[in-house]
This record gives sequence, C-alpha cells and structure tokens, in this order.
Amino acid sequence: MPFNPELCRNESEVESKLIVQYLLPQLGYTPDTWHQEVALGSIRLDFLAFAAQVIPLVLDANSPLSVVMEAKHPKQNLNNHVLRLRHYLTSLNVRYGLLTNGKEIRIYEKFQTDVRLVFQCSGKDIETKIDAIAGFIARESLRDRQVIDKLDIQVFEDNLNLENKRVDSMKTIAIYHHKGGVGKTTVAINLAAALSKKGKKVLLIDIDAQANTTFATGLIKFQFEEDDDLKDRNVSHLLEKTDFNFIPDIVRKSKFFNNPEVDIIPSHITLISKQNNLVQYGASRNRLAKKLEKVKNEYDIVIIDTPPSLDLYAQAALTAADYLIIPSDLKPFSNQGLPSVQSFIKQEINENKEGLGKPPIIIMGVLPSKISTNAQYLKYTYAKHKSVITDRYNMPIMDSMISERTALSACVNRTISVGDMEIPDPKSILDFAINEPSANQAAAEFEFLAMEVLTKMEMK
Repeated sequence: MPFNPELCRNESEVESKLIVQYLLPQLGYTPDTWHQEVALGSIRLDFLAFAAQVIPLVLDANSPLSVVMEAKHPKQNLNNHVLRLRHYLTSLNVRYGLLTNGKEIRIYEKFQTDVRLVFQCSGKDIETKIDAIAGFIARESLRDRQVIDKLDIQVFEDNLNLENKRVDSMKTIAIYHHKGGVGKTTVAINLAAALSKKGKKVLLIDIDAQANTTFATGLIKFQFEEDDDLKDRNVSHLLEKTDFNFIPDIVRKSKFFNNPEVDIIPSHITLISKQNNLVQYGASRNRLAKKLEKVKNEYDIVIIDTPPSLDLYAQAALTAADYLIIPSDLKPFSNQGLPSVQSFIKQEINENKEGLGKPPIIIMGVLPSKISTNAQYLKYTYAKHKSVITDRYNMPIMDSMISERTALSACVNRTISVGDMEIPDPKSILDFAINEPSANQAAAEFEFLAMEVLTKMEMK
C-alpha cells in the first residue's frame, strides 16, 4: 500500500499510517515480532521491533537484534528528540532507532555511548528509499547482521592488542571574542560535553581569570578560602616554567558535570596578579602550546575558554589553537570587535605560531550565540544579522546557532544541600536534558554544533 505523508496530520496518524500500516509490513515485521507502547523500567517506547519473535518481551544479551521506532507530531522538530532516542538506545543497548514525524524519516545507530545519523529522507521520498531503509532495519537485515556481529567479535578480540595508543590527530579549538557576554563559557563547556558524548577524549582548558568554566564544570566546591584547592594547581602554572608543571600534574576530572567525564585544566582569580610577572618572559605565551604537544596522544580534542582581551592569556590560548570559534550575539558592539580579532590573529598570533613551526590558526567561523528565540526576530532579522558577518566583515559564519534559553543557566546554577551549605552541582546541558524535557532544544543545538565541528575538522 503506498504511503501519503499528507495523511499524517497528528502523532497518532504517524503511528498508525506510517509505522503500523506501511513501514513494519514493508520491513518484514509480523505482529508477533513488534510491540507498541512498550514500558521498560522508566523508559516508554512507541514501538520496539525484533528480528525474531520474543515472548515474553525481554531485552538481554541473548535477545535478537531490535529497533526502536519513535513517532512525533508532524509539526515537531526531530532535532529536539535525538537526545531522548539516544538515551533509549544506549540504556537498552539497542543498535538502531527510527525517528519520524511523517514529513521526515531518520535512522540512528548506537555508537559507543552516543548515536550517529546513518539515514535520512523526507516522507514523500519514502517509497523510493524503502530499500535503503530496509538495508539498516528490515527484519532480515537485522538477522543477517546478528550473524555477522558474532564473527566480528572474534576479529575485534584478535586485533585488540594491535591498538597501542591514540593516533596523533589531536585538534585544539579556542573559543574567543573581544566582546564579553556573548556566551563563550556556555559554548566551551557544552561543546566539550557534546564531543565527549560522541566518543572523543576531551580536554577543556579555562584560561580566563574569571574562572567561569571552572565553576560551570563543578570544580569550585569550597565555601572558604582555606579550602581552596585550586590556588596551587591551575592553568597559570603551565605558563610559569618549561621544565615542570605539565598537564598531567594540573588536570582535574569533571566528575558529575557530564557523562562521559571531561578532563579540566582549571583557572583561578590569581591569574590577574600573576600576569605582570609572566609578561616579562616572552616564552610564557608559547608554553601552553608546547605542553599540549606532550599530551597529543592522550586527547582527541582540546577546547580553550579564553578571556575577552588581547592579553598574555589570550595570546597563549590562540598560539596553542589549531581552530578558532568566535561566539557572537551578532549585535553591533560584537560585530565592531571582529576587525580587531582579525588584526590580532594576523599580526600577533599567526606570526608567533610561525616562529613555533605551527600553521596559521583556522577561523572555523563566527558562531551565532545567545540568539533570541523570538519568532519575528528569527523570521525577519536573523538572516540580515548573519549576512553582515560575511558581507561586511568577510568572515565565515557557522551553520549552528546557540539560542538564549533559561535551561542553559539553570543547568549551570544547580546546587545540592550538604548539611547547612548549598554546594554547586552543575550539569552539562546534555545531561540536564535527560530529565528536563524543557532543555531538549538547547541540548539539540549543541549536538548539531558538535557534528559541525567534527565535520569541519574532518574527524569522524
């Protein structure tokens, strides 16, 4: 029976007309191999289909491969539901998930602790693309893949010992703008979290004396100065001497901020007083780059949250970076700072990098950040604001956009009570969204940003 997406006017019709009447039969599933409105602990699935009959319904290591199918209202943006689907697949150890609103069909595959998009088409093209869909999630395809996977396990075990250490491909990204208040820290911490969830080993460096990243990742737990354990082990110590205080000596674990956790080099307010002494030695601005070189086999990606200035710490960060992301709210004051960013890069940073034998920094783009969600603004003004970046300032602009949302401050300002004290307990927006549906859109924007960043760095 042909499928007409125009007949799917609500979520119930997406379920009945697309999934039940069209997809499941086309993919070879019989009524005894799929289940609707499945409850597994706290998880509620629209559909769960198996490669073979499973009675009673159970998911364990011996179950045949299965696929989760989630139906949404035609007016809903599927980006807002990817996090939830990822939670289903990784929690239940299900390999494939189909997400659809009738107008669009997507297939995601579980990859380590994350998911990756492996297929996408519009609802009107589903009949011409059904063979491609079947190649991933048809009942027969799942059965064949289960046999192949059993063979692959042995191959994996035979080759496990051949992988000795990480390939030398570490990429370093500075998050920088002269203008403050444009969301640099929000971008830095949540991009690091999103990349970590994509299986990357991430190091996050805070080199701003305000220490916002250090606070936002949960490293500042103390209430009194005598309990401050960051004063004697922070980013400034990496810049003091060449022959000691290396990254493994300074690094901290983010612990509860994100799962998987992110490694952090913290900052401290004492960076302000230390700068005058460091400025006397020109080598200070090169030391971060040199010390990162020593851990190039330990990390996939390094992200540096920088100060909104032209000082030593900005020089050190940008000299160490391969790429630059410039968060901006696209307003006039932010735009007016772009020429000085370009001049700083050209006249100081790239010249310094050349002296170290490093290639010029690559401007990945201006990232629209703290953007209003007002529908009228997005419809009539946002495109004009973006065009200014490319037309007047001749700078690339990123495809991603980070909106101004209350969830982004709520996740950072979480606290827990310990006795009579309120202790900071911040979360990344991606972990926060798992239990806070209102944060899904914010989390989806960082998911998209992480994918764009990986694509532009040519990393899988």
